[in-house]
Parts: sequence; C-alpha cells; structure tokens
Amino acid sequence: LDILLDSPDNNVSEYIFEKIGVDLHRRPEHPLGILKSAILEYFDSAYGKGSFRMFDDLHPIVSTHENFDSVLVPQDHVSRSKNDTYYVTEDTVLRCHTSAHQLSLLKQGEKKFLVTGDVYRRDTIDATHFPVFHQMEGVRVFTKCELSSTELAPQDFVSQELKSMLEGLAKHLFGEVELRWVDAYFPFTDPSYELEIFFNGEWLEVLGCGVMQKQILNGASLVDEEAWAFGLGLERLAMVLFDIPDIRLFWTNDERFSKQFKAGMFRSGGHNMQKFKSYSKYPPCYKDVSFWLPNVSKFTENDLCEIVRSTAGNLVEEVKLIDEFHNPKTNQVSNCYRITYRSMDRSLTD
Repeated sequence: LDILLDSPDNNVSEYIFEKIGVDLHRRPEHPLGILKSAILEYFDSAYGKGSFRMFDDLHPIVSTHENFDSVLVPQDHVSRSKNDTYYVTEDTVLRCHTSAHQLSLLKQGEKKFLVTGDVYRRDTIDATHFPVFHQMEGVRVFTKCELSSTELAPQDFVSQELKSMLEGLAKHLFGEVELRWVDAYFPFTDPSYELEIFFNGEWLEVLGCGVMQKQILNGASLVDEEAWAFGLGLERLAMVLFDIPDIRLFWTNDERFSKQFKAGMFRSGGHNMQKFKSYSKYPPCYKDVSFWLPNVSKFTENDLCEIVRSTAGNLVEEVKLIDEFHNPKTNQVSNCYRITYRSMDRSLTD
C-alpha cells in the first residue's frame, strides 16, 4: 500500500488512508454491524439459512475496470473523475460501491450472495455525508430451469421476485409502512427501481435495484440466466432506525455512544427497539474563509472539503458556501465558505 500511495496519480489523503481496515461493519456491537446482521437474518429466514453467502472482508482497493467498466459505467461519467473518486494509481481506486465485486464473484460461480464493505467517495461535508461509508450489495441469479417454470417473461418474473423480496426486507426493518416503487436509472440494471417508504411523515429512499444487464451476465458466461441486484447504504438506514443525528457518530470512540448498542438488539419491524439517546450537544464554532478564484480555475467544492477534512478531521460539522462575489473590474470571483466546527465529545476552544 505504501508503494501504491507514492503514485503521482494518488489523491488519497492520510485522513482517508487511516480509515482503511477499520471495518465498522464487522463489529457486531456497532450500529452498522447490528444492521448488517439484521439484513442477513431476513435473507436466512426468507430463503433458508446460508442460502445467501456473505462477503464482508473484500479489500476496498480495486481496479478501475472492476469499479467502472465491469458494471458498465460510461467512459464520460462524472464518477470517473478525481473530483469524485479516490485514485490510488492510474488504474486502481478505492471502490465507490460494493458492486465493484459483482462480476468477479459471478465468475467464481456465486449465484446468491451479499457483499458488505466500506466504500469511498469525495463529497461535501454535512451531517449526512462522509467520504467513507458502508454499502450492502445483493445478487441472485436465476437458472434457465427456474425461468422456464413460469409463464411470465424472464425480466418480468425476475422483477416481480425482486420487488416482493425487497418489500419484505423493508417491512422486516421498518415494520408495516407504506411503500412505493419509483423508476430509476443505473447503468448496470434494466429495468431499474428505487424503493421508498413513508416513514415519520415523509418519503424516504431506502435502496436501488433492478434486473441485471445481460452484458454483465454474458461476461460471466451466464448466457441463459437472468439476475437481480440491489444496493443500500448502511449509514443511511441506521441513522433512521436508531435516530442517529450525525454521521460522524459512527466513527466516535466515546462510550456514551458505543455503550448504547449491543449485538442482537435489533427486533424485526423495529418493535420495542432502543433508540439512540443524544448526550449533550456541544456548541458550534464558526469560521468564515474567503478567497479569490484564479481566472482559469479547476477549483471544486470537493477539493476544499478534502483540505478541510485532512486538516481538521471529524471536528468539522459542515462546510457551506455562504457568499459569492464577482468583481466586474477584474472579472474575478470570490467565494466565502462558512466552516462549522463542533466536536461530538467535548466543547471546543476558539
């Protein structure tokens, strides 16, 4: 890794590098580990224990082919840029999604599997975004024999089974809630859908899914098969299920947070499940930073956020553009950003 990180194409800061191998999703008593186990519990109940194989220790450094090309991400897609993705070398990245392992597992002969892991994206700074988060990917392949056992068209049959399974998962996690399906676009599935639930008075996107593109299956020599795939963000669901207000809390070592969670505490449908109880919220400290942009500028907000994270770590709660001024005489633009500092564990001095 040290050799790879010396690459001139590398844009992985030390702050991000230190997150590799922390593996919050593999801690049974952590909210992400509790949620991972709850989802696996549902699949064991719906399909039989062990029917879906869990992969949760696959290394996050993958090739650009695995991360983009294997799941049919277009060459001109914005996610390929260094503004959005952490490049280790010209040809390797920190995975942006657990789908990066989809094709290789299919080639290994896996037909029903779940992949859970840490994923990395350069992003803005606020209470719901963090450059390292955790995803779960699910895939099921249907054999030619299974497809021939129904009168439905293969894609319709797979879509129907997919929706039924995920509606059951949503009810397992959230209880009897109102559900709706929304048409979506993902390059690796067609048709594609998003599942939303009506929770606490608003519609909440839970996951994305769809029927796997035949091109991916053909690449794994599964010419006569069909498959579905879904992906969900563990932090997003855990924040809702446990009432966790700030994504930075997942990374805290404060016992006031960690002692509120125990392995096996999840109850199907969220019944009688203990919610997170906030401890004292410490006061914020604001700092405004303004600067002129060059006439020819490649500046992006993600670049600024990387500098802030690398310098201040988890002390920063939000970075927000509050003013933009254009000087008509010099034709220059000035940006003013407000940086909100707030520790999750203690009061900050100025």
